[in-house]
Amino acid sequence: MSERKTTSKPRHSGGGLAGGSDSGSSSRNVPHVHPQAPGYRTVFCNDREANYLAKYLGNAVSTTKYNLVTFLPKGLYEQFRRVANLYFLTISCLSFTPVSPVSPVTNVIPLSIVLFVSLVKEAFEDWKRLQNDKTINNSPVDLMQDKTWESVPWRLLQVGDIVRVKQDGFFPADLLLLASTNPDGICYIETANLDGETNLKIRKAMEKTWDYVTQEKASEFKGQIQCEQPNNSLYTFTGNLIVQKQTLPLGPNQIVLRGCSLRNTEYIVGVVVFTGHETKVMMNTMNVPSKRSTLEKKLDKVIATLFGVLLTLCIIGAIGSALFVDVRYYYLQLQVNVESEQFNPGNRLVVFVLSIFTLITLYSPIIPISLYVSVEMIKFIQSTKFINNDLHMYHVETNTPALARTSNLNEELGQVEYVFSDKTGTLTRNLMEFFKCSVGGETYGSGVSEIEMGVARQNAADIEEVQRPSSATRDKGFNFDDARLMSGAWRNEPNAEMCREFFRCLAICHTVLPEGEETPDKLKYQAASPDEAALVTAAKNFGFFFYRRTPTMVYVRESNVEKMGNVQDVSYEILNVLEFNSTRKRQSVVCRYKNGRLVLYCKGADTVIYERLGAGSDEIKQITRVHMEQYGEAGLRTLCLAYKELSEDVYESWNEKFINAKSALRDREKKLDEVAELIETDLNLIGCTAIEDKLQEGVPSCIETLAKAGIKIWVLTGDKLETAINIAYACKLINNEMKQFIISSETDEIRDAENRGDPVEIAQLIKETVQNELQKYHEEAITILRGTSGQKLALLIDGKCLMYALDPSLRSILLNLSLNCNSVVCCRVSPLQKAQVTRLVRIGANKITLSIGDGANDVGMIQAANIGVGISGLEGMQAVMASDFAIAQFRFLTDLLLVHGRWSYLRLCKVVSYFFYKNLTFTLTQFWYTFNTGYSGQRFYDDWCQSLYNVIFTALPVVIVGLLDKDVGAELSKKYPQLYKEGVNNSFFNWKVVGILALISVYQSIIVYNFAVISSTAGLTSLGKMLGQWDVSTTAFTCLVITVNLRLLMMCSTVTRWHIISIGGSVLLWFIFIFIYAIVFVDKGTYFSIYVLMSTIYFYLMVILIPTVALLLDFVYQGFQRWLYPYDYQIVQEIHRDEADTVGAGLLDIGGQLSPEDERKYAFAMLPKEKSKHTGFAFDSPGYESFFATQQGVVAPQKAWDVVRRASMKPKEKKPLLGEHH
Repeated sequence: MSERKTTSKPRHSGGGLAGGSDSGSSSRNVPHVHPQAPGYRTVFCNDREANYLAKYLGNAVSTTKYNLVTFLPKGLYEQFRRVANLYFLTISCLSFTPVSPVSPVTNVIPLSIVLFVSLVKEAFEDWKRLQNDKTINNSPVDLMQDKTWESVPWRLLQVGDIVRVKQDGFFPADLLLLASTNPDGICYIETANLDGETNLKIRKAMEKTWDYVTQEKASEFKGQIQCEQPNNSLYTFTGNLIVQKQTLPLGPNQIVLRGCSLRNTEYIVGVVVFTGHETKVMMNTMNVPSKRSTLEKKLDKVIATLFGVLLTLCIIGAIGSALFVDVRYYYLQLQVNVESEQFNPGNRLVVFVLSIFTLITLYSPIIPISLYVSVEMIKFIQSTKFINNDLHMYHVETNTPALARTSNLNEELGQVEYVFSDKTGTLTRNLMEFFKCSVGGETYGSGVSEIEMGVARQNAADIEEVQRPSSATRDKGFNFDDARLMSGAWRNEPNAEMCREFFRCLAICHTVLPEGEETPDKLKYQAASPDEAALVTAAKNFGFFFYRRTPTMVYVRESNVEKMGNVQDVSYEILNVLEFNSTRKRQSVVCRYKNGRLVLYCKGADTVIYERLGAGSDEIKQITRVHMEQYGEAGLRTLCLAYKELSEDVYESWNEKFINAKSALRDREKKLDEVAELIETDLNLIGCTAIEDKLQEGVPSCIETLAKAGIKIWVLTGDKLETAINIAYACKLINNEMKQFIISSETDEIRDAENRGDPVEIAQLIKETVQNELQKYHEEAITILRGTSGQKLALLIDGKCLMYALDPSLRSILLNLSLNCNSVVCCRVSPLQKAQVTRLVRIGANKITLSIGDGANDVGMIQAANIGVGISGLEGMQAVMASDFAIAQFRFLTDLLLVHGRWSYLRLCKVVSYFFYKNLTFTLTQFWYTFNTGYSGQRFYDDWCQSLYNVIFTALPVVIVGLLDKDVGAELSKKYPQLYKEGVNNSFFNWKVVGILALISVYQSIIVYNFAVISSTAGLTSLGKMLGQWDVSTTAFTCLVITVNLRLLMMCSTVTRWHIISIGGSVLLWFIFIFIYAIVFVDKGTYFSIYVLMSTIYFYLMVILIPTVALLLDFVYQGFQRWLYPYDYQIVQEIHRDEADTVGAGLLDIGGQLSPEDERKYAFAMLPKEKSKHTGFAFDSPGYESFFATQQGVVAPQKAWDVVRRASMKPKEKKPLLGEHH
């Protein structure tokens, strides 16, 4: 963001808003403006003069790459960072020197066209960013100025200003929440623009500032904020508010971030803390790691090889030139013009050097200038028109099409060897249902999970009599069936007290927000995760209905507690919330009952809860652990629940430490975690919950298909080992025939060490266990692979063991073992470990990897792989925003890889191979001519012929092949997944392919050149004259254009009318060009040459004979290759040669496969999205469907909110809104 320096500083915008000049910066305020401490910033609220000396950034933002001054230099620098463009610039410069045999126009025009197109594209994209910036910077907001609210643009805000944001408005900067129109100073915000999550979050003002909600009170507010320096952490904030000589600790719950919007709140009043580029959202705007495809890297090597060939040709010609110049060739008058030294027989070294420069400019077309532009164009169209428009990857239920977020990696999709997948939300639906539970050592719930049924099928068990419980009338998220706990029956259970604690823990220990009418039917829960919502929904169904929350209270409607049929509303005071994070893996609340009872409720992962349980109740602990293992084997997600009675003294003592930790400016999170550890001890185990997350549709068959394609699939999940194993069985990732290697930290020996509590001993023991297991399994794997059994291998490892296995000393043996396995499952892994494993295979094994996930915890893994795929799921959009491709369901990977990936790889291999072939052939005809010109560097072809050969006469057909060519149809690509292995093995673009093409180029160039030259001695014009140099040159060029275009036709697996039109059109363009050129340029050697040639029979014979002979060798080679050494796709072509391909012209069939309703939904999905006025990102606005539909001619029912919206829109806004997406 090069424009950061242009953002307004307080000194520029202060005068107009503060009502005073800089000179009056007021000595009264200067004394209390202390120098800023490096660790934190001090902000004076409602006092611009006091904040002046700190020189905080203004609130204007700029996301443009260029400005008027930097556009040309910076834009050209970006273009010349490409080696190919730098090469052509050098050639263009050389063509201006006397040693150049060609006109500068030959090289300058094509380079200028390429640069112009690229710069126009850059300028257009930057102009759109500039317009978006202007819209954002000029958005209005209410600012407290001269004791009244005044509407000002966002860009004029400064740190310390007091602002008012109204309902549905966006926050203009990072604000400290002072007051809200809602009771108790709370407000609701939506963070979709930050993390994609649409569930509402709650923010609460400090009680001391609740009154500053009116205009009069807000204008009087004075205070001082001491807080952390600007950083990019969205979920943390550390600071203190000093107001009326009182210090109040500030946390993330008091901060609202720029980019979020206000919901369900009339308005809020806040103080600006961070502005412009120092806001957290702007500090998070970093580019996704730049990824280059393997084909692109190989292309660099081929271009380097071509450059080597170019230098070789130049050196051969230069040596020939140095040897040729001799005084005995007096008739050439070589010594007459010795001052040029170009052909001075007396200085052969200079002749040699100058000849090299001459020949470099002459042979420069060997490296194709239009290659990169053509490849980029092809990739862009492949992404936007084919991948994004594929109905096979369109998800009807969520109205979500596939989305290619980059076009750089299309062909990489055709070479993937390893897929790393998250489990929850990727393989499963992330639709959590409360399924079973264990309370006080008793298990409840009679259902049979999807995974259990899958395992039963694997074991060929009889599962006919197993029926899923009916859940027709149940809430979403609740699929529990056991009469012992329903409708108050739990009161008759022997552990009724424990049941009550269990239900209260579910109803109280969470951060869920209720929304809507306070009745069980109409109330909806806004939860941070589907698990949270499922647990609170379960509590409601058990008779503990959580219906209202304030910052300090939770209200629960409890049924059947005192006696059957009795319903009472109970309030619980929430004293402290110890929040969940990935380190703690648990969440606790301290609450006070109406009778004064103090209780800590805690829920979390079994590993962390069991470490914190008190002595006693060993039997319940043991039974619950057994139940959790059973639930894990059934593929269910488990969570432990515990509680602890607190005395008032213990609580008061602990709360003091908690308040101090919460007020700390440094390491606040760490200190809060340490304080939480003090109270989360000696817990009493209540029991555990088991939640089912069902598999997505089509996952097992997709994994089976990908495995047949030679793709190895690894599952990286945070679930426990038993759950992961059973999910893997249900997904057909592992089966009973496989040899399974299990490396787990859940052994008796390791558990005993953990009970003793010595961390050094535990670490040493786990490391030794991992080392021994890895070596043993590695030797076993080698023995199996060397044997004849052909048994497949699977590795299962948990997070603790993986931590030690990734140690540099063990990493190589882990990699070797993993690469020999067909499936790998890593469980209990952290987001960092996911990324480490992905990087290990990508870099350590140099394999092409793809990571697929749906949540924020998958972002590291997605960015670490060669290709990142995001699932548009229920966990926000972080994964999608970090990905290269986005799909709605895991099963769509089949189409993405086996169809689009394979086709893109095949097409681009042909495109690159063809460019290599046609330019080498062209350059070699020029090279053979050098031997007939005394190695002088005389050109064989006219300048313009050389310039337009790549740009016009051979440009379009190769683009058509790159878009429409396909060896087999989409259905056959999926029916024969083994075809994909050709991409994994890189069969279509390797040194063997390049070598064969080079030989064909040599042969064809010899035929074209020698046939044209030798036969010309017998060719006579209609006047009886011999043909001249330019006549022969024109004949050779005509034959060359026809030959290379027909050669492309021979490379095609599919021939459509577009192939014929483009190839015929290219040849026709050459004739049109030469007809005009030969009469317009009188002073050229080509003047009238084509008309002379076309009056001779010689020309027509050559045009037929030369391409036929030139292509004969290729024809014979391709015939023998297909007959004797066929590729797999050629065999499939022969099997299905008589079947009509249902997919026309190489494009996927859009339409005809869905019902009219589904087609209408698809049409909606393809409509332009509304562009947010605040973020610059295009978000889907499903509520505006009918408005957009009418603009596009799609029939859609009108909706009330559309009418209001249309009435409120200004007509001038309609055009750019829709036009920019066309």
